[in-house]
Amino acid sequence: MPRSGIREVLDLAVSRPGVIRLEIGEPDFPTPAHIVEAAARAAEAGFTKYTVNRGLHSLREAIRAKLAARNGIDAAVEQIVVTTGGGTALMETLLALVEPGEAILIPDPAWPNYAMMAATLHATALRYPLERSADFEPDLDALDALAADPRAKALVVNSPANPTGSVWRPRTVEGVLEIAARHDLYLVSDEVYEEIVFEGEHVSPAALDEDGRVVTVFSASKTYAMTGWRVGYLVAPPPLADLIAKVQEPVVSCATAVAQKALEAALLGPQDCVREMRDAYRRRRDATVRALRAEGLFVTEPRGAFYLFAEAAAAGDETLALARQLVLEHGVAVAPGETFGPRASGLVRLSLAASEDALAEGVGRLARGLEAWTRSVI
Repeated sequence: MPRSGIREVLDLAVSRPGVIRLEIGEPDFPTPAHIVEAAARAAEAGFTKYTVNRGLHSLREAIRAKLAARNGIDAAVEQIVVTTGGGTALMETLLALVEPGEAILIPDPAWPNYAMMAATLHATALRYPLERSADFEPDLDALDALAADPRAKALVVNSPANPTGSVWRPRTVEGVLEIAARHDLYLVSDEVYEEIVFEGEHVSPAALDEDGRVVTVFSASKTYAMTGWRVGYLVAPPPLADLIAKVQEPVVSCATAVAQKALEAALLGPQDCVREMRDAYRRRRDATVRALRAEGLFVTEPRGAFYLFAEAAAAGDETLALARQLVLEHGVAVAPGETFGPRASGLVRLSLAASEDALAEGVGRLARGLEAWTRSVI
């Protein structure tokens, strides 16, 4: 299993003072105070024990209401499983669905953990292309051809997307769902950035699903700046939800009780914090896009999530080596394109989860580092 290049750069950068950290997708905002206070009250009230595998009933009721109101997904409480973050939800779903030797279709470029999960399951990762010329939406014909592979069992989609910042149009979501139905695939929809949309509309495939083939994964991490709380959830068709809940028992037993109460407070409490963080990310995006254009490093303007690519064509498929050099010699950490798949060759990813000043200085250091790299290879 290849290691995530994001984490390799993080390990290099974390102990070096003065490095501008643009490599990791972690909100720089604190968890909102009302969520922290609710968790403290829950701990004092005794929510420090095991819960049922699926999660607290009161939390799943709050999730059910949220799914109906904000995602257009009509689900019963029994279809919801609370997990230790979105990553665990994805892994447990794939554990339930995919046998060794089968295949998982994943985007290219994509969060590297999808391929890592496939490797862990002794499954094959089939990468379907996201087209730069189409703002990193999928080539549906290419996806359809890959989906015909007899090994294919599950199709992973991610919108709003990491690392591209793409928000897929409704007709694209419909097309992907049609492909999954045509080839009898389960569709696993990673929607952890659902609330971070600048332009366009986020559409949950499960809201359009009539066949009971979609599993949707959500997380508190990005929406509520709760990465360290490790809590997320999924919604699945009834038989599959039962199986995933069973799989959770040997993996983590249950999500942490106090984190579950924190998520409940997040869902039921005021949502102003979500809007404020989203607006901050939009301002940072706009400023960073201008800076990248000025340096000749602009690729595409993200419509959601909090990432964008910068041009690093001179590095080709050696963006990890470039990223190491940028940390050591130029004091800026970015994520190497190659870790996201072959179609991110010659690119590096910047996270907007940093201040505008840090992003401005980071882009300047990146530009100087790329100039130095280009001179060294000529």
